Amino acid sequence: MHNPNFSSGPCSKRPKWTLDALKDAPVGRSHRSGLGKEKLSKAIKDTKNILGIPDDYLAGILPASDTGAFEAAMWSLLGPKPITVLVWESFSEGWATDVTKQLKLNATILKSEYGKLPDLYAVDWSTDVVFVANGTTSGVKIPHWNWIPADRKGLSVCDATSAVFAMEIDWSKIDVLTFSWQKCLGGEAAHGMLVLSPKAVARIESYDPPWPLPKIFRMKKAGKINLGIFEGDTINTPSMLCVEDYLDALKWAGELGLKELIARSNRNLKAIEDWVKKRNWIDFLAASEDIRSNTSVCLALTGDKFTKMSKDGQSKFVKSIAGELSKKNLAHDIGSYRDAPAGFRFWCGPTIEPENIKIALEELEKIYHQKIASLK
Repeated sequence: MHNPNFSSGPCSKRPKWTLDALKDAPVGRSHRSGLGKEKLSKAIKDTKNILGIPDDYLAGILPASDTGAFEAAMWSLLGPKPITVLVWESFSEGWATDVTKQLKLNATILKSEYGKLPDLYAVDWSTDVVFVANGTTSGVKIPHWNWIPADRKGLSVCDATSAVFAMEIDWSKIDVLTFSWQKCLGGEAAHGMLVLSPKAVARIESYDPPWPLPKIFRMKKAGKINLGIFEGDTINTPSMLCVEDYLDALKWAGELGLKELIARSNRNLKAIEDWVKKRNWIDFLAASEDIRSNTSVCLALTGDKFTKMSKDGQSKFVKSIAGELSKKNLAHDIGSYRDAPAGFRFWCGPTIEPENIKIALEELEKIYHQKIASLK
């Protein structure tokens, strides 16, 4: 059966998923009951095992998806050192805004346009560095982790929500990392994961931010890290239905293994690469192959008739194609992010199959040529 779900969040469920996967969810039970804590603890342990997170790192479940987890990290950790923020798409732009406008901290902003990366080797690692591993709205990822030194003085603070489970993570280069269930494993929304290195834990325990911390951001108790958060004792009430769904996704992921999850995403990207290579009217938004995302794959139309349109005209043209594909139940939610250049974005994470991408691309091409031919 064709799967037309290419949304970049919430992302497509795992292959063969049905509501029956939730039959053992402890609905109506407290998340603080023995059963509830057992489920939450298992979600954390299975996450660490599959991703190969080091034993001395902490992983915990936080509210409000990746955004909540990343905000909690920034509000709890940033301040004692100078800060560098890398910006190359919408979400990293948002983190820069929060650092400078909300926390009111002075920060060095290294920025590039959509499709490109700032100079990673220009980063001053005596500062805390805030960055995304993969730009979900630009289709641009960091090419490797070698630009992060082992002897860094600052913290590496990484939003990896569209990278974890689909790209290699070098945990030796990570101090803080966040992601959400709704991305690469196709879990449900509203729950985030926070991973902390011993160095990040030491920062939390030695530093008290000068600003008020909302309850859902507080990770310290009596001057020490609140270990309960990282053992399944969540700050607020999680959805046990969502927890059950995440456990199902983790079971599927564990059976495949991390290498195969990454390989699945790479095969999906290759299906698009092979297709794009044979067309002269469409290309990747990413400026080079080494920074091309294998999850949020962003495509730009390059034909003369399209590039001569106004920005508003380009946006309407793309939306009309995406709308027709959705009506035909062949591809849903493939329009580019609202702040990104007009184009298409296909989620290619491990829950997607290459065959479904090929079907969608074949129809996209037909509709494109029909619409281009109709232009005066």
